[in-house]
Amino acid sequence: MSQTRSSAVFGKRKEPHTIIIAHGDDIRHFTVRPWMAALCGSVLAAIAIGYLLATSYLVLRDDLIGATVARQARLQQAYEDRISALRTQVDRITSRQLLDQRLMESKVAELLDRQEELSERNGRMLPLLEKAAGASAGSADIPIPSAKPEVRADIAPANAYAASAVTNSAVAALARITKGSTAGKAGSASIADRADLMFLTINKSLREIESRQLEKIRTLTENAYKTADTIVAALESAGLEIDATYGSSDAGGPLVPVTGAESFDSEVEELDEALSKLDSVRDAATKMPIANPAPGRVVTSGFGVRRDPLIGKPAFHAGIDFRASIGLPVHATGTGTVSKAGWNGGYGRMVEIDHGDGLTTRFAHLSEIKVTEGQAIEVGQLLGLAGSSGRSTGPHIHYEIRRDDKPLNPVKFLKAGKAIGTLL
Repeated sequence: MSQTRSSAVFGKRKEPHTIIIAHGDDIRHFTVRPWMAALCGSVLAAIAIGYLLATSYLVLRDDLIGATVARQARLQQAYEDRISALRTQVDRITSRQLLDQRLMESKVAELLDRQEELSERNGRMLPLLEKAAGASAGSADIPIPSAKPEVRADIAPANAYAASAVTNSAVAALARITKGSTAGKAGSASIADRADLMFLTINKSLREIESRQLEKIRTLTENAYKTADTIVAALESAGLEIDATYGSSDAGGPLVPVTGAESFDSEVEELDEALSKLDSVRDAATKMPIANPAPGRVVTSGFGVRRDPLIGKPAFHAGIDFRASIGLPVHATGTGTVSKAGWNGGYGRMVEIDHGDGLTTRFAHLSEIKVTEGQAIEVGQLLGLAGSSGRSTGPHIHYEIRRDDKPLNPVKFLKAGKAIGTLL
């Protein structure tokens, strides 16, 4: 065993432990320093702790591995749920975009159909408008109700072209909107709303154009009927009848309004019928002697009983006389065929025109004849030159109108011609 020593300065201190091993005559001793004891103790403690940890790990390993696997499984499930939710949202947005795109495509197709319909209408209206172009000058003299706009033959084509331009720009705009519909749910809804608003606006514009087209067609139809009625009334006042059945019809039945394309077709057919009737009335009117053979010339002797200029006794004057100098051109007052052209007793040099239906005109006391018998004559064509041939007291134009060789008063015809001259 070790012995302890004391120090005057530091007090007592323990001596290091000494281990003595005796074996027979052999004696060995070891001195154990404090640090060596501490080191051995630390090693033994570390070995004990390691042993305990290893034992605990072996005992709890399965539980730890199971907890780790469960945690990883929970994380994976959470990721999969998130991915599934995102995929569902993407599918919903894609479906919405597809629906919006299909809606846009259907609306664009509808606009294209409307454009094609307007183009077809324009194609149908152009011949009628060309036909109505001749009626536009006369229509200006016909009273038009104030509620209706001014008649212009170029309105419908302009409207059709305007509709085509509107539709083309609309299709381009809707296409741009459809291409830009890849934003999100809110953006897609906003784009769809804007597209719907644009579609409604364009649809309204197209309907207004169609409405104006129909209104113009109705106005042209009404003006054509009014022009025809005015011509017929003026001719009837002169005792001329175009058609005994004109303006009369036996028809009836309940009113069944038509709409849409049927309405347009009906209006176009009505306009075509009105223009055809107006053309027939005009053709018939131009064949009748209602023009003035000597425009601007004074009538020196009227129709009926008068004092004969040569013998001074009452006598019947079968026509009217216009003051004219020798050589003044004399023109036809209606279409027809020359039935006589030559000397005819007291008429002197005379031209007679057959206008059909027993109606004839005579131009007498001519100095020169410019037509031959059997020649076809148009309104305003030169027949001869004024003179004083035959039974005459001076140069003038003697003008007669006869029906079935019975003389009629030419003044009524001249008044009718003056009334409807701008309508022919």
